[in-house]
Amino acid sequence: MTTKPGTVDTEKVRERAQLIAGFLTGAVSAAMVHLGDALGLYRAMRDAGPLSSAQLAKATGLHERWLREWLRQQAAAGVLEYRGEGRFELSPETAMVVADEANLFSGIGSFDGFPQRMASLVNLRESFRTGIGLSFDDRGPDGARAIERMLAPTHRLLLVQAFLPALDGVVAKLQAGAEAADVGCGSGVAVIEMAKAFPNSRFHGYDTSVHALARAVANAAAAGVTNATFHNAASDPLPPAPTFDFVVTFDCLHDMTHPELAVAAIRRALRADGSWFIADVKGAETFEENLLNPAAARMYGVSVLGCMSASMSEPGAAGLGTFGLPEAAMRELVTAGGFSRFRRIPLEHPFNAYYEARP
Repeated sequence: MTTKPGTVDTEKVRERAQLIAGFLTGAVSAAMVHLGDALGLYRAMRDAGPLSSAQLAKATGLHERWLREWLRQQAAAGVLEYRGEGRFELSPETAMVVADEANLFSGIGSFDGFPQRMASLVNLRESFRTGIGLSFDDRGPDGARAIERMLAPTHRLLLVQAFLPALDGVVAKLQAGAEAADVGCGSGVAVIEMAKAFPNSRFHGYDTSVHALARAVANAAAAGVTNATFHNAASDPLPPAPTFDFVVTFDCLHDMTHPELAVAAIRRALRADGSWFIADVKGAETFEENLLNPAAARMYGVSVLGCMSASMSEPGAAGLGTFGLPEAAMRELVTAGGFSRFRRIPLEHPFNAYYEARP
């Protein structure tokens, strides 16, 4: 040891060691949750009551010995309930989080991309040296699916039902027939939900991820919508003249390499009486304030692994990161882009803040 005797509180060392060891426990447990989702284990256990590893193996066609070890880990982690005699149960409450994506408590989509995030660690070492991060497409098609699953519950359950009615006159416009755009549309879930709800309107999704756009086209075909079109913004950008009555951006401005260019493009493409609905991460104005957020460690870590990495994926990029657009910074960005009216909309969400901007 290089530390001089008497300068270290041994009890605090033990506490720090436990803290660091807990991070490894969390990472290992996250890996097991990913497997539970990817292999369909949670879905197989939902409403099935207590199951032994042999019964789960019969239900899934998977190897009993591997399932036994997975079940024991999940019980030790507190995800599953151990009912004795080698039987394990997925409670109805936990099932809502890990086996049912049709409710707002669903959190399983965030684990879909776990392998891609962890695999990026090797390349991120070089990012720390060069300053250049990884784009979302660097994660491959699985990365696009993971983001889709993470955001889809909110889009499917709140967008049409709660968010759009909170905007001035938007629902009436869409019902009558309007031109609308989703900038940073990803896999198109929000576009498709709006297209289904407002058949008289036309919806356009713009993104630069080829993997996400491929999923968007497939998702629209599966949903049977005919009033949605998707564009690769790199080759088919927003029109330079006022075209759209309504524009949305969901959780993407902080990921962009040059968000100021996107804002300016949205302003040019928006009609004088149009409106822009913005959703982005609900960060505080200072790091000291963010430290009080119980999710701060996760959000800053996700930033290094994803958000900030994407927002620094080319030279001279903004590099905003997950907490990069608190309300004051968002207001400054939007007004600098040519919008004269900006307001925060009082919609409740654990991670997002919502705004409306007008020319």
